[in-house]
Amino acid sequence: MESKSSTYEIDVNGSLFDWDLDEGTFNFENDEVVLFWVNTAFKTLLDSIEEIAGEKQAKLVLETAGYHTGKIVSKFYLESDKEREIIINHLPNIYLTAGWGKTDIVSFCFEEKKAIVRVKNGWEYKINVAQKKETEGTFLPGHWAGVLGGLFETNVWYKVVKSQVQGDDYSEYEFFESEITPSLNVNAMIQEQAQAAQKEMEQKISEQTRVLSEIIKEISSPIIPVTDSILVIPLVGKYEELRAEELLNRTLLNLPRYKAEYLILDLTALKGVDQYTLDFLQKFVKAASLLGTQCIFVGISPELSVQIIERGFTETKIPCFSILQQGISHALDR
Repeated sequence: MESKSSTYEIDVNGSLFDWDLDEGTFNFENDEVVLFWVNTAFKTLLDSIEEIAGEKQAKLVLETAGYHTGKIVSKFYLESDKEREIIINHLPNIYLTAGWGKTDIVSFCFEEKKAIVRVKNGWEYKINVAQKKETEGTFLPGHWAGVLGGLFETNVWYKVVKSQVQGDDYSEYEFFESEITPSLNVNAMIQEQAQAAQKEMEQKISEQTRVLSEIIKEISSPIIPVTDSILVIPLVGKYEELRAEELLNRTLLNLPRYKAEYLILDLTALKGVDQYTLDFLQKFVKAASLLGTQCIFVGISPELSVQIIERGFTETKIPCFSILQQGISHALDR
């Protein structure tokens, strides 16, 4: 080690480190760097990213950051005008002396755009162990995808073949030409989150619709007790199959509880009367009579009375009145 005033330099296995204490700079391979304690300061940084972004999002952030820093590394060395093969053979020593763990480029092929990289005791592995992770980190494989993509002059992605975190002696990554990029992964995650949010919203809307439908059913055709033996049900709007069957079932279930002798069906607000509606009314009357309850119709308009006659309504013995008060008076008199 040489000392010149406040400047220090050291060559570690061909990698140059230098400090200028007057300027407060620390360089590695002639570019400024900083040092972190891996299991404390750097772990805290990554923990904070995960705490803010969430575990899944943090993995994608680290992968993307690794990829782009890898691109910077490849560009840095390509600008030195060295042959790409010389660069790729020199890189393991660079990462070793920089404290990134023992890195071996097992194989590479510029023509096929393929490579296999092994990393043992890398800083990401050490942090993952401290974090008690059980899956391989994403920064280092993403980083090497960026490095090799720059050197191969194409888009490169990776597959984790072995994982030191999962018990292997080292982590091994296989790299190959691919259309996959961090940007595509980010877009996929955003789309996945959007779909999840949409699904959640649809579920909430469905549940709210169900609750609202139940409320509407309750208030659109309520069972109104007048006395212990007389009930009134106003029929409001149009009754299609689902709504009609629901009303019929609910009424038949409640008639024994009320012990009603008379059931007054108020047709004043009934709309869109068709053959199905008339058949439904006949079915309603017959079902109620089987339970010992007699039906009374009130609020029949002239138009509805014509429809009833024209369409052959068979329940002619049903008492019919113009207004509700008349129907209630009839039931009370009986």
